[in-house]
Amino acid sequence: MKLISWNVNGIRACVNKGFKDFFEKIQADIFCIQETKCQPDQIELEFEGYKSYWNSAERKGYSGTAIFTKKTPLNVKYGIGIEEHDKEGRVITLEFDNFYMVDIYTPNAKRGLERLDYRQIWEDEIRKYLLELNKTKPVIMCGDLNVAHKEIDLKNPKSNKGNAGFTDEERGKMTELLEAGFVDTFRYLYPDKTDSYSWWSYMGKAREKNVGWRIDYFIVSKDIKEKIKEATIYPEIYGSDHCPIGLIIE
Repeated sequence: MKLISWNVNGIRACVNKGFKDFFEKIQADIFCIQETKCQPDQIELEFEGYKSYWNSAERKGYSGTAIFTKKTPLNVKYGIGIEEHDKEGRVITLEFDNFYMVDIYTPNAKRGLERLDYRQIWEDEIRKYLLELNKTKPVIMCGDLNVAHKEIDLKNPKSNKGNAGFTDEERGKMTELLEAGFVDTFRYLYPDKTDSYSWWSYMGKAREKNVGWRIDYFIVSKDIKEKIKEATIYPEIYGSDHCPIGLIIE
């Protein structure tokens, strides 16, 4: 089974920058996107053989997630059932026979860390939500989680220490999630691989120089880690300040 995740940073803009070409070429079984920045009635985006599910933020042009899937899910859930967290369209869960697919767009702590306190609450609730799902069947979660977990996951860890996405608090919450029974698929296969990033600033030719961060993830329940066959990052694919990431799992 081939899975793809991509923060498209505005799907309407990304469609004009080659999104459809990549989608058609990669032929994923499930394709998750984050930061759609649109309401469903603002775009017509359909692919033959796929069903799509959209969760948009109440605020127009902000946040949002969507999933395209070849296989029809048993159930679909938008959000995690807590209104405070659900109004920004950041979570979609599809239930299949053998697993849950969860697409997540984690809130950014923002410059000046103005949303860091909220982010901590969000992380605790998401972890609880995933653990609850995991009691029933294994979880495959993906998305822009807005954190570089370890120093190896960004080009300049020293100068970014304490900045949004690389605070001790955010990194600590990622550690808590993994220790609760989940696996970072990319690091599971490539524990020491350097210069592997999924996001680059638009400033200072960061992408050209590969001065990036790995903040997009596929995270799976520990119980199915042996089924992980490949974890891929596609830095050659443009269209957003993030690139797509992929997972092949049995």
